[in-house]
Amino acid sequence: MSISPTEQLANVFSSMCSSRGALQHVTGRWGSLTMVALITSDSPMRFAEIRRKVEGISDRMLSQTLVQLERDGMVTRTIYSAIPPHVEYSLTPLGKKLAKPLMQLVSIVESELEQVLKAQEEFDKQHENQ
Repeated sequence: MSISPTEQLANVFSSMCSSRGALQHVTGRWGSLTMVALITSDSPMRFAEIRRKVEGISDRMLSQTLVQLERDGMVTRTIYSAIPPHVEYSLTPLGKKLAKPLMQLVSIVESELEQVLKAQEEFDKQHENQ
């Protein structure tokens, strides 16, 4: 079985590897929250729906995030020429493949929040006089 040139070059630890940008788009705060919002929806979402779901994200940041994810092949943008026109976003098969483990990660963080908060409190106590 031969390895494609892309597979040979893919090395997220290399500063020259294109995978770093895609990884950052998916795992950054807004990218991961946007992807999890899309995978937990039963249907494609409009821009305002995503913005309401991902509290705290600005219109500008959501727009940039969606463009990056679309460029990386994770999100599909569908324009409907109705009156008024509207746009819907959904995950591509690749986006779904990546969003599923992100959703699991979110679930783990939420279920272990008490432990995280306790660790933060202990850390802060140990470092308050430094």
